Amino acid sequence: MFTKVLIANRGAIAVRIERTLRNLGVKSVAVYTEADQDSLHVDDADEAILIGSGPVKESYLNEDLILDIAKKTGAEAIHPGYGFLSENAEFARRCRAEGIVFIGPTPQQMEVFGLKHSAREIAQKADVPLLPGTPLITDVSEAICAAEKIGYPVMLKSTAGGGGIGMRVCQDEKALQAAFDSVCHLAQTNFKNSGVFLEKYIQKARHVEVQIFGNSFGEVVALGERDCSIQRRNQKVIEESPAPNFPSYIRENMLQAATRLAKEVGYRSAGTVEFLYDAEAEKFYFLEVNTRLQVEHGVTEEVLNIDLVEWMLKEACDELVNLPSLLPVPSGHSIQARIYAEDCLNDFRPSGGQIDQAIFSKSSRVETWVRDGITVTSLYDPMLAKIIVHGETREEALLKLSAALKETRLYGITSNLQYLQGLLEEKACKTGDVYTRMLNSYTPSEQAIEVLDGGVQSTVQDYPGRTGHWNVGVPPCGPMDPFAFRTGNKLLGNLPDAPGIEMTLRGGSYKFRDDVSLCITGANMHATLDGAEIPMYKTIQAKPGQILSFSEATEGMRTYLLIGGGLDMPKILGSSSTFTLGSFGGHGGRALRTGCTACF
Repeated sequence: MFTKVLIANRGAIAVRIERTLRNLGVKSVAVYTEADQDSLHVDDADEAILIGSGPVKESYLNEDLILDIAKKTGAEAIHPGYGFLSENAEFARRCRAEGIVFIGPTPQQMEVFGLKHSAREIAQKADVPLLPGTPLITDVSEAICAAEKIGYPVMLKSTAGGGGIGMRVCQDEKALQAAFDSVCHLAQTNFKNSGVFLEKYIQKARHVEVQIFGNSFGEVVALGERDCSIQRRNQKVIEESPAPNFPSYIRENMLQAATRLAKEVGYRSAGTVEFLYDAEAEKFYFLEVNTRLQVEHGVTEEVLNIDLVEWMLKEACDELVNLPSLLPVPSGHSIQARIYAEDCLNDFRPSGGQIDQAIFSKSSRVETWVRDGITVTSLYDPMLAKIIVHGETREEALLKLSAALKETRLYGITSNLQYLQGLLEEKACKTGDVYTRMLNSYTPSEQAIEVLDGGVQSTVQDYPGRTGHWNVGVPPCGPMDPFAFRTGNKLLGNLPDAPGIEMTLRGGSYKFRDDVSLCITGANMHATLDGAEIPMYKTIQAKPGQILSFSEATEGMRTYLLIGGGLDMPKILGSSSTFTLGSFGGHGGRALRTGCTACF
């Protein structure tokens, strides 16, 4: 076994790899940027090296820099995790040329499976079912002729890359003509390869993948399947193992097909063979191979009680032998939800800012890189955490995941937590009748206020506020007009310390995302709800989508917006009040601004 391994990645996967290295007694070397300096993967490593300010091309994708650090720190191997350099065949070659072990499949395997058209050729040799499709297509007229033979709808796909980039469903010839140049350009820009091809498109398909693993001795095993059908824009949201409502003979045939494909190239290390499954016809078709560890590998680990990172490390040392004997009997059901920093009701716009407090369930497996006070930037993928649960049955696992999500809080930024909670209550999710486009028509309500305009200065406050901390330099915080603030909470039947919004001079405007009771007190800013003026010191009912607007105060300076039940805010030093000078409390330790969402 190695004595020291460099992790060429960041975030939750880096923390995950460090945990396994620590269990094996192997030293870890983390790399990080200034933007990631407070990440958990920096703290958990035995050694951490700064590699830049933040942009990935200058840091996590800088091959020369990563290799130089590996040599200087004495790391014998590099684990790339997922994303970044994990499927970079040239980087893997450079590692081996420098005498450093690249923990993953061979460069040749990355190349043959990295291009989807060559992966299809290998699949054909291995007798793996394929969707009707084409080789590489060079122009739109060729594509139109091929599509007529295949039959619409078709999927136009870039041969390089992954993650749903460079994929377009075309329902007819007009759509194909419109998409062709765009997909070619997208492929060239993102993957430096403009090659595209066509495949038959299944209207109601499921995305089922098989975890494979091979070693240098020619042994290959299939470690069960995962259903990843619940996705939006080809990005997975919830993954589970085993696949629900999945015929046993289909499962057996799919695992055998994945094994044949892996054996065809003598596959080494961890990989995933992805399939489309047509539930109506009970047929499956090869999609692609990911030559790396997947984000969703944890559900396979939970069902089989294994550590895939440990397997990868041992395989890279030629210490993983007699693979079939290591294959456990699957037990129970595991489900994972991905937590993203994004505004689901604003076209999934990424959300950034300071996380005031991060609270995770202690009854679930949590893989994350965030903690209290950390800043989420727009430089990297917006995934904050993975919540993984295991149950004896799928029903039990769903209940555990729902409970874990309800216990989770990520204060200060907008996340998809409520989106996920609502999704688990959907009938299709409960019954397992899932398919890849099911989220296209899913728009849940969200118990939150969206800030359209924060006014001059609007902050979250509570009563009595933060007091008794002058000795550590924190002055009293709280509403400037505590009587008006308390009156609003009283009229709503709230607890005395329920947080609300204090507005100064001009209040701005706010959109409600769910039914809510509200009360306005303090200075009169002539509030309107969808353009109609509403009275002060009265309980008002607002509906989803309605907009509350404030003008300037005619007398006084402070106006208060109180919400039924109060805003859901963390308590810091005993209070939810905002201390802007200290940059803590309230929402992100600052005044509310356009794009903020505050839950209630």
